[in-house]
Amino acid sequence: MRRVVITGTGAVTPLGHTVDEFWGNIKAGKSGIGPLTRLDPTEYASKIAGEVREFNPGDFIDKKDARKMALFSQYAVVAAVQAMQQAGLEAEKVDSERAGVILGNGIGGFEIIEEGHRTLFDKGPRRVPPMTIPKIISNEGPGHIAIKYGFHGPCYTVVTACASGTDAIGQAMRAIQYGQTDVMVTGGTEGCITGLGVSGFTALKALSTQYNETPEIASRPFDKSRDGFVIAEGAGILVLEELEHAKSRGAHILAEVAGYGTTCDAYHLTAPDPEGNGAARAMKMALKDAGMQPGDIDYINAHGTSTPTNDPIETAAIKTAFGDHAYKVKVSSTKSMTGHMVGAAGGVEAIVGVLAIRDNFIPATINLDEPDEKCDLDYVPNKGIEAEVRAVISNSLGFGGHNGVILIKEYSE
Repeated sequence: MRRVVITGTGAVTPLGHTVDEFWGNIKAGKSGIGPLTRLDPTEYASKIAGEVREFNPGDFIDKKDARKMALFSQYAVVAAVQAMQQAGLEAEKVDSERAGVILGNGIGGFEIIEEGHRTLFDKGPRRVPPMTIPKIISNEGPGHIAIKYGFHGPCYTVVTACASGTDAIGQAMRAIQYGQTDVMVTGGTEGCITGLGVSGFTALKALSTQYNETPEIASRPFDKSRDGFVIAEGAGILVLEELEHAKSRGAHILAEVAGYGTTCDAYHLTAPDPEGNGAARAMKMALKDAGMQPGDIDYINAHGTSTPTNDPIETAAIKTAFGDHAYKVKVSSTKSMTGHMVGAAGGVEAIVGVLAIRDNFIPATINLDEPDEKCDLDYVPNKGIEAEVRAVISNSLGFGGHNGVILIKEYSE
């Protein structure tokens, strides 16, 4: 099986529009959550969000091209440009038929759907903008990236709700492992902070509503007083390469993607299996895929949504998958700082894993003041720590019972 390494990362997040800015704020334990400004919050029960503020896609991509994209595509392309630049990859020097793009996205261009719907009913069907459909559909994110770089390999979107970004990375890894490609741009993107997005998640009783006056403490995974997740947006993109391909061009290798596990609870459309069996099996699969044991893992970036349902079930799943080592491994949820970026979460959190290995630093779970009795692992409360990090597991658990897990480890010859 061909080895797969990471040579580039790019991020657009509520904590910064570049990886360096994002990681600096993660290490400092800052919250990217604030008042909801994308729309008038008056009638909404949840009035907070992890918004990407002061975003200017023209800093990275042509403004004319940006106007043809929904927000989720803009975020993806900007993060991809960053990742390609870090990787030092020039499109004309890549075998275009052996390079592709696989991204995760949960929802697509929600703001374009809403704009089109209003236009249809206010002005009639002849006034609906011609780019409405190309902007809405989830596959346009990877499509724009493939067109920009001329990549003719596999190009598609994985849609597994909150597991989308992680599943996309897993599928991109497989494309390289199985010899289909040498280079893959992958990760996740999302832009669903709209009236429909906020009201829809609120109707499911999924969003936090108790901390509207103090948004920075609203996302509190594993804490006894958590009341729901905070909707967020952005993109996290990685460049994956086959090891020998990266070495042949003298690329700086950041880490290795060594394992992937994916399962389905087949239990409920929005609630996870109460025993966490599907999530546990996905973690075990990722370990087996990498040829590693629970004791080899130093850090778990948990799905950790801050919902009453998810956190204790994920805790139970970690115990099932890791046995006694569950109480020794460090676990944290960076959603405590970013909010829940839905389809982008897996991509951004994979980057957290890469940087945790690079800097031997484990981010905190902020706002963890009084742990839930059922959440009794070491969640690195409130302040990140320096520690040796050789291997990381990143969990993503989505509506529909989708479980995606990737294992990232320190690169060595």
